[in-house]
Amino acid sequence: GEQAGDLSTVNGSITVGGDARVRDVETVNGSIRVGERAQARSIETVNGGVTLAQGVLVSDGVSAVNGSLTLKPGARVDGRLENVNGDFELDGAEVRGGLATVNGDVRVGAGSRIDGGILVEKSSGWFSSGWGKPPRITIETGAVVNGPLRFEREVELQVADGAVIGPVEGVAPRRL
Repeated sequence: GEQAGDLSTVNGSITVGGDARVRDVETVNGSIRVGERAQARSIETVNGGVTLAQGVLVSDGVSAVNGSLTLKPGARVDGRLENVNGDFELDGAEVRGGLATVNGDVRVGAGSRIDGGILVEKSSGWFSSGWGKPPRITIETGAVVNGPLRFEREVELQVADGAVIGPVEGVAPRRL
């Protein structure tokens, strides 16, 4: 329930309690957890996951390099949700600035909405020659993805009946 400015650390996790209001939250090696109905301007980590509890509002974007991104029911990110390596779990959440990854699996659960589409970028690193399994993108019944679903690399795209999606570029979707 408190208000603070920017929160940052290098080696450690950050927890923002429920109903708190903060600006930018950043860590290099650690996870970030944001409690119910809290608000932040932006969230960023290099090596660690991000979890947004029920009703959290992030007015800009959320990014991780190596870490999972989990959004609980009613969580909303008004900017972009992105990472390089790590899974995405949207459970009744909303993302208004699109979703981007290179190697992450994505589950867009029932009641979730992504405006701005989904982008899976081709890896440009030293180990980009097909290393690892293709990301799995799952869009469940009752989920909405507005905007293009663009895939610059091989993915396994599964779309449930009752899911609403934009145009698909780069792969053919399979029905769940």
